[in-house]
Amino acid sequence: QVPLVESGGGLVQAGGSLRLSCAPSGRTFSTYAMGWFRQAPGKELEFVAVITWTGGSTHYAGSVKGRFTISRDNAKNTVYLQMNSLKPEDTATYYCAADSSPADWNKRTPDYWGQGTQVTVSS
Repeated sequence: QVPLVESGGGLVQAGGSLRLSCAPSGRTFSTYAMGWFRQAPGKELEFVAVITWTGGSTHYAGSVKGRFTISRDNAKNTVYLQMNSLKPEDTATYYCAADSSPADWNKRTPDYWGQGTQVTVSS
């Protein structure tokens, strides 16, 4: 059973917006750090953003800072990624992840993953 399920991907024009959602399946991650990675065709997996379990601290990759916002609603066991001012280079499969620690997500892979949702930005 996949522990995390993403939704909200799709096709959008450059400059547009999308909001991704991620909810757990079969268990709760309310006390876990949660976040997002992405992988474009032919490229390595890239860290996007992470949020602590309280929602009090966030960290973003430089390529999305100022355009993307991560948030969470622990009552709904859901984490969100609001993506604004999308660019063609944001095209990728976006993966939700969870881990007991929010540290160094740009240097390691978290313990729990979803199957991914496709985001395509047309120019």
